[in-house]
Amino acid sequence: MGFWCRMSENQEQEEVITVRVQDPRVQNEGSWNSYVDYKIFLHTNSKAFTAKTSCVRRRYREFVWLRKQLQRNAGLVPVPELPGKSTFFGTSDEFIEKRRQGLQHFLEKVLQSVVLLSDSQLHLFLQSQLSVPEIEACVQGRSTMTVSDAILRYAMSNCGWAQEERQSSSHL
Repeated sequence: MGFWCRMSENQEQEEVITVRVQDPRVQNEGSWNSYVDYKIFLHTNSKAFTAKTSCVRRRYREFVWLRKQLQRNAGLVPVPELPGKSTFFGTSDEFIEKRRQGLQHFLEKVLQSVVLLSDSQLHLFLQSQLSVPEIEACVQGRSTMTVSDAILRYAMSNCGWAQEERQSSSHL
């Protein structure tokens, strides 16, 4: 279910990062520009994250962008693979579920790497609804907001999603 933890330096509290890729939705269904996006839910007590709970929707091509950015910034640290791209747009339930599982696995592996975890683009990808160009502008200082400002602004506007998520997970 996308769970990872490590002991912090003082060994008092376990650092926990829970990430779930869920709720795939076909957008613009029936049109030539339809796509699937996925809800990414993150809950953590890690000091690496500005917001402790977040929920965003991302599409596959944004994951592809993220992986390229992580590769560029990580040097020799290997970046996990994404699930394969289909030669035609796959909307079958089986294809979408397989991709969802692959994206979940990708994020779990990324979040286990200290080097990748320090990438501010990853944090904006997971904890803001900024578009790819807006993430790039923010990281490069071409935005009026800092990375932390962007995440906190989204976290404040996202309280309802976090509340909804807590309620639904407490029923499990």
